[in-house]
Amino acid sequence: MIELQEIPELHDPVMVLAFEGWNDAGEAATSTLLHLAQEWEADTVAALDPEDYYDFQVTRPVVQGRPGSRRIDWRTTRVLIASPDELDRDVVLVIGIEPSFRWRSFAEEILQIADKLGVQTVVSIGALLADVAHTRPIPVTATSDDERTIARFDLEASTYEGPTGIVGVVADATRQAGLASISLWAGIPHYAGHVPSPKATFALIRGLERILDSGLPHGTLEEDGQAWERGVNEAAEQDDEIREYVEVLEEAQDTADLPEATGDAIAREFERYLRRRPEDQSDG
Repeated sequence: MIELQEIPELHDPVMVLAFEGWNDAGEAATSTLLHLAQEWEADTVAALDPEDYYDFQVTRPVVQGRPGSRRIDWRTTRVLIASPDELDRDVVLVIGIEPSFRWRSFAEEILQIADKLGVQTVVSIGALLADVAHTRPIPVTATSDDERTIARFDLEASTYEGPTGIVGVVADATRQAGLASISLWAGIPHYAGHVPSPKATFALIRGLERILDSGLPHGTLEEDGQAWERGVNEAAEQDDEIREYVEVLEEAQDTADLPEATGDAIAREFERYLRRRPEDQSDG
């Protein structure tokens, strides 16, 4: 168990977590937490030992600093705490990287931190590649496996079956520990998932607002999302195949009864996304 810095007792804390890698299409999930950490001036109170969970040939350390003061940053999962003015509660942010191994121990350590800080609700944030148009609202769905949590937060029941990432493992461990476990997912256009998507980050912020029942700082995310959309427009105009495909997606979304708003639709897209991944990337 890692040692947390000495901190005062938190008020009704909620834990929000996101991880780089498999669960982070368009870097939307981790960007959501990084945005909130910056806006709220969150303080880092702990970091998991990377030796326990990461293959450094995959998650390589980074050399930083100027000559004479250079150091190695061992990238890992960090725990931050914020006390935002707009919320009548504290927020524990867990920002990290999907571990290379020992997933169950990793999830257990996260939950030990949650227990020590008095957390009763854990929100796992992810982003997936989906067949959606970048010109339409980014689809976001909030689900849970627990009936009481579904009723309390007005969520959809999770129906997905298939391979999962660390977000799914932590969410399941959270539920088994008796805490309220919520999963918040955004669908990213798969033809534009290779670059950061501030439009998706903004959509996740709005989804988190609904769960926390409070406004959150937006910063420049809306404007950045509009710029991202214009950039994808320009790229699509130069590729006839992509342009025609976007038109098909737009028509499908416009004529359907808001498929982007349903958890089942996102679950189906998630399953297609997972099935498309190479087999060697599906193992946890």
